[in-house]
Amino acid sequence: MRLLLVEDNERLTTTLARGLRAEGYGVDASHNGQEGLSRALAHPYAAVVLDIMLPGLNGFAVCERLRRSGSTVPILMLTAKNGEYDEAEALDTGADDYICKPFSYVVLIARLRALLRRGGATRPPVLTAGDLRLDPAARRCRHGVTEIRLTAKEFAVLECLARRPDEVVTKIDIIDEVWDQAFDGDVNIVEVYVRTLRRKLPSGPAAIQTVRGAGYRLVTTHA
Repeated sequence: MRLLLVEDNERLTTTLARGLRAEGYGVDASHNGQEGLSRALAHPYAAVVLDIMLPGLNGFAVCERLRRSGSTVPILMLTAKNGEYDEAEALDTGADDYICKPFSYVVLIARLRALLRRGGATRPPVLTAGDLRLDPAARRCRHGVTEIRLTAKEFAVLECLARRPDEVVTKIDIIDEVWDQAFDGDVNIVEVYVRTLRRKLPSGPAAIQTVRGAGYRLVTTHA
């Protein structure tokens, strides 16, 4: 899942982005409201973490314009303010939740997971791919009643394929979905994760197929 972090404190942005990436999320970061709004309108993010005190447009204005555009992306607002009027305005402008600075990183992650479970009507809460079941919010993969232990990045690659079952997904598409704008490595890193997934996934109807010169396909139907 790709998240958008809109926060003008570069130190906090770096810390949060590093932690979220360790959880397996792709993270794009913006440091002002106008850029954050433009990115949120242009890309189907899984969620937006939005500071209120931003240069250009503040978080209230960004949130309001996103909702006016018809966007239903889950929004978690960050604020250094702790007044009930600010909390009320955050919710009234369309935020789904808010958290006050300083905050616990563990609580932030828990709030995000809760939003991802509830939000995004077009994103199914549980993905079924053949005999596999993936729960993106809980980051759990099961084969029948057996849980398959995956790292955050392994899960993210499998989720990317499972959201487009029986379709060819290019390496670039996987990089764009699973990594983020900061990635500047070799796209063949995808091959490493695909090999690991093939070792971990049991044999069955769901299998990752290589389509030479094109990418990968999660096959969920019998020939």
